[in-house]
Amino acid sequence: MTIAPAPRRVDQRPARDLVTAEQAAAQFLAALGIDLDSESLRATPRRMARAYAELLTARPFDLTTFPNDEGYDELVLARSIPIRSVCEHHLLPFVGVAHVGYLPGERILGLSKLARVVELFAHRPQVQERLTKQVADWLALELAPKGVGVVIEAEHMCMTLRGVRAAGATTVTSTLLGTLRDDARCRAEFFSLTGAH
Repeated sequence: MTIAPAPRRVDQRPARDLVTAEQAAAQFLAALGIDLDSESLRATPRRMARAYAELLTARPFDLTTFPNDEGYDELVLARSIPIRSVCEHHLLPFVGVAHVGYLPGERILGLSKLARVVELFAHRPQVQERLTKQVADWLALELAPKGVGVVIEAEHMCMTLRGVRAAGATTVTSTLLGTLRDDARCRAEFFSLTGAH
């Protein structure tokens, strides 16, 4: 009898000092001429510090994999995983969906972990291109599949609320590794199933 390895705990929580963050938020808002004396704004620095702490901190999770006893060799794909991150250039959110798939090797992944891996890398200051590659590279390293594909479609508030103000514009990025990159038929199937053309 083969004993499955214990799930590995994934926890990359940064050190946080919410008191200092709240003080800095108050100074930042005051420097922009926002009067924090009104009842509705008095707690804004605390709320702002906690909101950014939540946006920048992924929840820990157990990486659960299982033996691929049946030898399943077709695409496993989780579509439309909600994604929220913060642009590292302006610290404004970007939101959208991620489509994450892999061709199994010797092990398969608990399906909820595909969403957890997206969250792990999204909850930090990011650029979408790096985020897409980090998710794919991490799955390739941890799971050793025959191929990995990640597509992210997102709207960036730094582009829609300021600057060019291109409301409704979305950015699409993709990373393909292994068979999903090298085999045109597999690549086409992946993009067809994600709905990203």
